Amino acid sequence: MTVETTAASERIRRFFDDLGDEEWQRLEKDLPGRVSLEVHRRFLARFVRPDMRVLEVGAGPGRFTIELARLGARGFVTDLSAVQLGLNAEYVRAAGAEHAVDGRELLDITRDLDRFDDGSFDAVLAYGGPLSYTFEHADSALRGLLRVAGRSGVLVASVMSLLGAWRDRLAGAVELATQLGEDSSDAMLRTGDLRHLQREGHVCQLFRAAELHELVARCGGTVLATSASNWASLGDQAAVATLAADPDRWRRFLDHEVRACAEPGALDGGTHILVAATGS
Repeated sequence: MTVETTAASERIRRFFDDLGDEEWQRLEKDLPGRVSLEVHRRFLARFVRPDMRVLEVGAGPGRFTIELARLGARGFVTDLSAVQLGLNAEYVRAAGAEHAVDGRELLDITRDLDRFDDGSFDAVLAYGGPLSYTFEHADSALRGLLRVAGRSGVLVASVMSLLGAWRDRLAGAVELATQLGEDSSDAMLRTGDLRHLQREGHVCQLFRAAELHELVARCGGTVLATSASNWASLGDQAAVATLAADPDRWRRFLDHEVRACAEPGALDGGTHILVAATGS
């Protein structure tokens, strides 16, 4: 483990320690976040079955730990942040889902996955984008996640989307380019590496869908399914709010949105990209 890698892990750990309870609020504070949560839930339900034992990495405050319990699975919960693990215990207990947790541990996927044997779990869940914080270690981290799931298991993960985030936060991107120069902006859009624009705060690797597919293939995996986390819901927020105010229209909209997010032309259009993969 290099000094640079250790420093990067500590920076990410500090960010999520400081973020605290805001991470729980992230997927309910606005309509695109609520849609993203629903898309993540439905995608996960396609691959997790009752009685599966699941390793959850980057579990955060427990949104999907609770969802695993609802699906009848058992989870071993891990995160880089001790603060997030503490919140996970609080929220999961409050939801009455603690019975489905086999344990909680601090874990850095760039260096700690070797504590688990090959095929130790039926599935690995890596929502919240933990792979987006591995940078140059993405290949080794993904190989480790696939190895832990084994050839008969499945990895369900999400990463931050380069084009979707650029689309969704164009105003902020333009402001940063104005401050730091267009060369830095060009480099970020070419590579997806936010370190071209900032060194502190929420620094991560953004992906194109094709790059995520290439990463899985390079690591010896096979992609089973891919989806954007949101699509039409990132558009006109007044129109989305009109739909959300009517339960029947909102249900229909979510059904359409989930199908749209899986279309090849929409994979890069959300804030995150979801992928299910298995080792080959």
